[in-house]
Amino acid sequence: MGTFYNIEKIYYMILVIIGVPVNLVAIVILSRGKCGLSTCTTRYLVAMAMADLLVIITDVMLWRNFYYYIPRTFLRITPVCSVIAVLMCAASDCSVWFTVAFSFDRFVAICCQKLKINYCTKKTAALVLATTCILLCLKNIPFYFIFEPAWIIDNIPWLCYDKPSYYTEPGWVGFDWFNTILTPLLPFVFILLLNTLTVKHIFVASRVRKGLRGQSKGENRSDPEMESRRKSAILLFSISGSFILLWLVYVIDFLYYSITGTNPYYHTDSFNIFRRVGVMLLNLSCCTNTFIYGVTQSKFREQVKRTVKYPVTSIIQLMNK
Repeated sequence: MGTFYNIEKIYYMILVIIGVPVNLVAIVILSRGKCGLSTCTTRYLVAMAMADLLVIITDVMLWRNFYYYIPRTFLRITPVCSVIAVLMCAASDCSVWFTVAFSFDRFVAICCQKLKINYCTKKTAALVLATTCILLCLKNIPFYFIFEPAWIIDNIPWLCYDKPSYYTEPGWVGFDWFNTILTPLLPFVFILLLNTLTVKHIFVASRVRKGLRGQSKGENRSDPEMESRRKSAILLFSISGSFILLWLVYVIDFLYYSITGTNPYYHTDSFNIFRRVGVMLLNLSCCTNTFIYGVTQSKFREQVKRTVKYPVTSIIQLMNK
């Protein structure tokens, strides 16, 4: 476990170094609205990047890195770290459910042309994102009460340890099930279902449009509508696929300790490592979307290049003057 602890320590530091700037870059570039995406899509992607950034700050930086590198700080006082835990869980939930909201928006845009006119608007996107954020923040308030201090020094409680009752009392067990069903089990189901329906619709629509356009096997005419849908689908599948893969280990671990009824903190070293790897991967999911945009969206890559070149060109211009 000592070797794994050191790996984990370095991993989370690297995650902060990478995660904060890449999400900031995504927020700045997407907010400009010059990536060839609709305003509706842009709002969802910006919201996802902001939620991911908050996860990196609260979970990785304040919760983990401060524990590893600055263990004795006011952030380790029980009421303070309890608040951080609430913010951390709310940010993680928002990151996941904003992905679901984005997946549903793209499903409507691709598969439901009549509903698309009224649903795929920037006003609807703002309403969906705001409502989702408020409800998830309220849902996570109980997390403040699941902790107890490791010790009390000069009447000050230190550290946040899960109460043993969290894994035994029916109320807390029910809340734990509700919390994990809500994030990420339901998102898993919704994303897989939406992606399946979207793929099916694209496949059927492609065959129909080819028939209507009179394309034979030897012809290769371009179809702007299908090309637009293809690019939208690639972005959707890349984001949702990354989410599913990186959360999978965490879900498997939850199902195991929920079915067996054991406290995960009493597992053997191998099970603890498996559990902690699951947490490492789900935190990594907060850094991947920006790279996905760069791979799948040519205009996003152009904006990144311009952003990187701008300080250099500015310095050169100043030197020439």
